[in-house]
Amino acid sequence: MDSASLVFHVHPERLAIARLPSDAPLPDWIGGRFANIARTPQELSIVCTQACVPRDVTQERDKVALCIEGVIPMTTVGLLAGLCTALALAHVPVFVISTYDTDWLLVSADKLGEAARALEGAGHRVLGSLPAG
Repeated sequence: MDSASLVFHVHPERLAIARLPSDAPLPDWIGGRFANIARTPQELSIVCTQACVPRDVTQERDKVALCIEGVIPMTTVGLLAGLCTALALAHVPVFVISTYDTDWLLVSADKLGEAARALEGAGHRVLGSLPAG
């Protein structure tokens, strides 16, 4: 994998990162085209379309997901470190989700422009635009 020439696609939905107690049942409000669920001994963390998440749930809203195109081999070393460094130098906080095939970088909607410029400055391409709020 040539990490010097990645292509990112902007996911077309605004997302929320929600937090529930670790022993909470999976809620029925999880929805949208993107959903990620992680249960640890400390919490149940859910990322999904923000319109689905009730307002009374602890959450961070207005997140935009950037997906790395293609499959990232599990033997790849340092890819996320480099991407996160580029974003950190641009003062863009990032929430990372890794799946079996690829990685997703979630940034605040108001930081998408800076994130795209930082990634493009590192030699990557960012395709897509800010999803409607």
